[in-house]
Amino acid sequence: MDFPERDWKHLRAVHPVALARYCERVLAEAAVIISDEKVPAHERYLELARVIGHHNRQMAGAFDDMRRSRAMQRLTSLVGLQLLTDAELAQFSPDVRASAVALSDLLTKTSIDPPE
Repeated sequence: MDFPERDWKHLRAVHPVALARYCERVLAEAAVIISDEKVPAHERYLELARVIGHHNRQMAGAFDDMRRSRAMQRLTSLVGLQLLTDAELAQFSPDVRASAVALSDLLTKTSIDPPE
């Protein structure tokens, strides 16, 4: 599928906003782990390392290698991670939006991580 120029420009515009949202989400999750003093420090550290590793893999699929040839993959990942508002998603062309949502739904149903 060709990724239209208008959609590519919009993806590049929402990309840093979505990245900030993702980082805030991960930091909030890390804060919960870190602050749970009922759990021994070493166990909290191991859990934090596991969570950060998981989120780093997700982050790579959604944010790394921002090229137009990978735009649909990046958008699909952002949709799957629920990092775009309805208003932001609505600004993509109907075909691009429908494809990204359908691919995201398919990946969610098959429990496969979004493509890199």
